[in-house]
Amino acid sequence: MTLPIVAFGNPVLRKHAKDITPDYPDLKKFIDDMWETMYSSKGVGLAAPQVNKAIRLFVMDSKQIFENQDDEDRGKYDDEPGIRKVFINPEIIELSGNEWAYNEGCLSIPKIREDVYRPEAVLIEYLDSTFTLRKELYTGLTSRIIQHEYDHLEGKLFIDYLKPLRKKMLQGKINDISKGKVKVDYKMSFSK
Repeated sequence: MTLPIVAFGNPVLRKHAKDITPDYPDLKKFIDDMWETMYSSKGVGLAAPQVNKAIRLFVMDSKQIFENQDDEDRGKYDDEPGIRKVFINPEIIELSGNEWAYNEGCLSIPKIREDVYRPEAVLIEYLDSTFTLRKELYTGLTSRIIQHEYDHLEGKLFIDYLKPLRKKMLQGKINDISKGKVKVDYKMSFSK
C-alpha cells in the first residue's frame, strides 16, 4: 500500500525517532509499504517519519541512481552499483573523509533541490530486516543517502544545512509546501 508522505511543517519531521523491537506491530507490512511508497514517488530513500511514524527505520536503494545514470557518469562514484537495504535502529558511529557537495532533494520538501555538503564516508551500526546487527562502512552516493535518511530520524532536514541567506530566499516556497500549495505526482499529507 502506498502511504502518504508528510510535507514540511508536520511536527513528526522534527521529532527524534524512537527505537523499535522485533515485535513492532505489522513491521514486515510497514517495510513493504515503505518500499512501495518510495518507488512510487521516485525516491531513492524514505525514512519512517516521512510517512508519519516517529520510529528509527529507513529504506534506501542507491542502485536506482546507477541504473539510470548517463554513460558519461558511469564509474564516477566508488559505491557503484549501489545497495538496496532496510536500516532499523541505526546509529552513525563515524563520519569521515572530505565534505563534498551534491544537489539533494527530499520527498517531504518537493520541488526544492540544493547543494548540501556531507562527508564522503559513514560508518553505521544498524539492524537489518531480520534484526541481525550490522556494522558497515559506506561511501559515495550510498553514504550520502544514508546520511540524509538518518537525519530524518534525528529530526533534521537537508534545508538545515543551507546558509541562512539561501534559506531565507527559499522561505516562500517552503511556506507554500507546508500549506499544501505544491503539485506532486505522489500522495502527500499536509498539516492543517
